[in-house]
Formats: sequence, structure tokens, C-alpha cells
Amino acid sequence: MKVLRTPDERFINLLNFPYLPRFAEALNGYENLRMHYIEEGPKNAKYIFLYLHGQPTWCYLYRKMIPIFLDAGYRVVAPDYFGFGRSDKPVED
Repeated sequence: MKVLRTPDERFINLLNFPYLPRFAEALNGYENLRMHYIEEGPKNAKYIFLYLHGQPTWCYLYRKMIPIFLDAGYRVVAPDYFGFGRSDKPVED
């Protein structure tokens, strides 16, 4: 499977987005793809918020919401769907 990957330097100096990139790999049915996500906040938080973006955006969409939830002590998970943001982009369906 041919895959495109946006170079990391394209994500340098993003405003209000200091979060460490994480990647899920070897997912069942998607073994050749790498999915980006951010995961921030305390592991023992009472609540975990999952931010799912629409099309044509990526988890950067939530850059203004994430700090509010982190300041309240919650945990935040925000993936980029395949084809968006830092996730791999399959060339074919």
C-alpha cells in the first residue's frame, strides 16, 4: 500500500499546540498505516474527553478547548483520522 506522510517540519511552530505527538501503529486491518493522536492530562483523571474531528480538519481544531479541560484536571485524547493531520495518508482507498 502506498502511503503519504506529511513531514514533521510542517508541524513546527504551530500556535497554541505544544502537545507531544504520539502514534499508534500495527492496528488490525491498518498494519501499514501510522495514526497520530495526542493524549494529555493525568492518567487517573475522573473524566476522559475524546475529541473527534470532522473533515477536512485534524486535532489542531481543538487547540483552544484542550487547555481548558487540562486545567480542570481532565484527560484529553484527540486522534487524527487516516488521511488528516499527522496521520498517514493512503494513496488509494
